[in-house]
Amino acid sequence: MNNDQKQLIEHCIAFVKKELASGEKGHDWWHIERVWRTARLIAKSEPVDLFVVELAALLHDIADAKFYGGDEEIGPEKAAAFLKSMNVDAVVAEHVVKIIRNISFKGGNHQPDFSSLELQVVQDADRLDALGAVGIARAFH
Repeated sequence: MNNDQKQLIEHCIAFVKKELASGEKGHDWWHIERVWRTARLIAKSEPVDLFVVELAALLHDIADAKFYGGDEEIGPEKAAAFLKSMNVDAVVAEHVVKIIRNISFKGGNHQPDFSSLELQVVQDADRLDALGAVGIARAFH
């Protein structure tokens, strides 16, 4: 990753921390950080675009539909607006938005219209976070 990308990741972290400062405990900065760190770890052994993985992991719950009346487009739209404001390459931004749009497990009834190794990495990291003690606490919360 080049210096511009690293700087953009830092801006993304600050944006997510601000946006989720009053977030519900299962979808707060700490969840995002765990998913981000796990996604980076998984990405080390996969032929993926690390920049896309990091952005998608950081932005994947920027506006979870559960807290917006089930509107599945709020998160992707908010992420797209942030990426555009940071002048992220359009191809990268589109990939990140597609990941966010397709990451959720919707009870097995949703047929995804997009797939990529980067999506699989972030999705696995998100699901791994849901399996641990924090995931169990989230279920009770």
